[in-house]
Amino acid sequence: MRSTGTYAISTTLGESVQAFVPHPLPPAKPTLAPECYMEANRVAELALAHLSGVSGLVPSVDWLLYSAIRKEALLTSQIEGTQATLADLFDEEAGFTVSNIDDVEEVTNYLRAFRLVHDNLRDPGGLPLSVRLLSDAHRLLLDGARGSGKQPGELRRSQNWIGGTRPGNAVFVPPPPERVPALLADLERFIHDASQALPPLVKTALAHLQFETIHPFLDGNGRIGRLLIAALLEHWGLLPEPLMYLSGYLKQHQAEYYRRLSSVRTDGDWEGWVAFFLEGVAKAALDAERNIVVIASLLAADRRRLLASPKAGPASYRLFELLPMMPRFTIEQVRQKLGTSFPTATAAVKMLEDLGIVAELTGQKKNRSYSYQPYIALLTG
Repeated sequence: MRSTGTYAISTTLGESVQAFVPHPLPPAKPTLAPECYMEANRVAELALAHLSGVSGLVPSVDWLLYSAIRKEALLTSQIEGTQATLADLFDEEAGFTVSNIDDVEEVTNYLRAFRLVHDNLRDPGGLPLSVRLLSDAHRLLLDGARGSGKQPGELRRSQNWIGGTRPGNAVFVPPPPERVPALLADLERFIHDASQALPPLVKTALAHLQFETIHPFLDGNGRIGRLLIAALLEHWGLLPEPLMYLSGYLKQHQAEYYRRLSSVRTDGDWEGWVAFFLEGVAKAALDAERNIVVIASLLAADRRRLLASPKAGPASYRLFELLPMMPRFTIEQVRQKLGTSFPTATAAVKMLEDLGIVAELTGQKKNRSYSYQPYIALLTG
């Protein structure tokens, strides 16, 4: 059996436990055999290429990014147990009352962390993909949320564990805290080592698992580890825009996800993990491609209905173009976005309502709220 790490004694809460310390990447003795991943990697890379191509069906890639990034934020948070929905997120952004505000705050914090990493990688003067950048993202992730007392932005200084009520009955005990900085430095070197012959997607799979094994923070490791996947896709130019939400696949196969991670540590089964990961990328890219086609069809059909209406005017056209990034709204928000008068904004909303494109939610005469419901239904379906 291939050895993937060693054990070190770590004492915490008055008991000594065996903490797992992973070997540096890439896997060795034996190394990953190309025949184990070549075909799956080809299929996954092709799926990503198709996804990149189909994004041109929609007039603005920002429309697609708005929904894709929010779905990733939502699904990665749901893996950790949050109950927020996409509609909750849209409501919160529109300023509507949301009942489970703590869960929504966790999702919006992930969005902020995601944007920070994305913007730095796009900015020539920004931080490279590094421990420092992930720590900055972690600070935003836990800002004001339930984990705010768990050293946001700082590597852990105490022993953590996964599963169980204490280290002694844990499912997995990550490395002792004093080993974490060096392990992360090794991981950072692996990411930036251009001499590695492994395909980028395989390297992404290995890096994600290594990060999860190190578990460098007291809280939020799963979400930052999945954010690392998106960052690596960007870093290696595998997807020009973050249009794929892999957390949907990982949530759907959550038990297998955790089992595959564990099997590497216990049995050295890197091949099983890489195969699972590559299949996930291929399926997630295909799902994202299908969603883009369906959304593009809805937007095109609704636009045709609007353009065919003799009563439609410039304000209603401009409002329609805002809907994919403002699916829940009030007339006052429309007035501000369009920079127009309240009566003009009201007339634009009424035009789209009469055509059945948007619907009023409250049934009230005043303080009305509106929704682009067919669009939201597609995103949440």
